[in-house]
Amino acid sequence: MKTPAQDPVFSAGLSQKAKSNLTKLAAWTSDHNTPFLITSIGMIVMLLWAGSYKMTAPGAEGIVPLVSNSPLVWWHFKLFGPYIGSDIIGLTEITAAILLISGYFRPKAGIIGGLFASVIFFTQALWS
Repeated sequence: MKTPAQDPVFSAGLSQKAKSNLTKLAAWTSDHNTPFLITSIGMIVMLLWAGSYKMTAPGAEGIVPLVSNSPLVWWHFKLFGPYIGSDIIGLTEITAAILLISGYFRPKAGIIGGLFASVIFFTQALWS
């Protein structure tokens, strides 16, 4: 098995050794983990947007029929009411986004944020 120093695919700085501009661009994106950054930033923006929208009156009223018929969280609005229940869902989404942002500096926080986001997406998939 080759070590990262012996394998040119896994070596850092591959973008410096490439000959064509397209190869240099592909190596640079690989060196800087660009696909992961773009994907995670997109997820963070979506979670912040959806979480903040659920804290508005139209957002809370819009998810009432979805949450009321959900097999996992139908009890949520019966216990808290539509506005507080929607605020709790929104805060959960914003918390997941903040944890994902902190994951750039503290990887364990990012893992927890990713798990939160996965549970949120799974639960919301059951709403519709």
